[in-house]
Amino acid sequence: MNARDDHAPSAASRPQLIADTALRLLAERGMRGLTHRAVDEAAGLPQGSTSNLARTRAALLEAAVGRLAEREAAVLTPDELPRPQRDRPSGAEAGAGPGAGAASGAGAAAGGAEVPALAEALSLALHRYLTHHRELLLARYELALEATRRPALREVYDRAGRAFREPVVAMLTAAGSAAPERHALSVVAWCDGVLFSCTAGQFHAAVPTRAALRTSCAELLAGMLPGAGASRGGTGVAGE
Repeated sequence: MNARDDHAPSAASRPQLIADTALRLLAERGMRGLTHRAVDEAAGLPQGSTSNLARTRAALLEAAVGRLAEREAAVLTPDELPRPQRDRPSGAEAGAGPGAGAASGAGAAAGGAEVPALAEALSLALHRYLTHHRELLLARYELALEATRRPALREVYDRAGRAFREPVVAMLTAAGSAAPERHALSVVAWCDGVLFSCTAGQFHAAVPTRAALRTSCAELLAGMLPGAGASRGGTGVAGE
């Protein structure tokens, strides 16, 4: 897939245009190809426009990370995410005190019911990334590696990452996870692994179908959520 398919709207403001162009250059040329002059040229801006907005390379990278977070947040809209039922007890709460047996049973039933919705949302996001947002993935990998060498960029990068991690924790809590933080680590790591493997790793040659992603996600969740095992068979719907 051509990375240029993922351009932002042409009516973007100059700061947005510069940040989007920086992301495109990172995907096409890597970190060495990202310079203020290159951004000006690729964006069709007068020389010096990028340096006027982001005077240092660090500032340009931070602008790219901020824009990356904005665009990744739009890959899956809030309306497409499962709605957590906040009054539902978590797995840990369900196992304490009188009536724990009934609460655990309710939590197990809830976990089984939540798995299809969770698997649907996560597989949809993964499939969209792999089919329409490869440019964002490549840019993210470049920025992640650079963040390991720049503490200030690391802080910005990690802050952006929490916008994805925290909803996963909330969804797992609502589904009855007994250890939502630990389970979120497994889910996020699995998602990251799938994206990397299918973009730059051993499985880059073919994009998995949504059905395959949905089934794999449901299998992962089945090991975390009470009562989820029974729901696995219903999540391998024919591929899109």
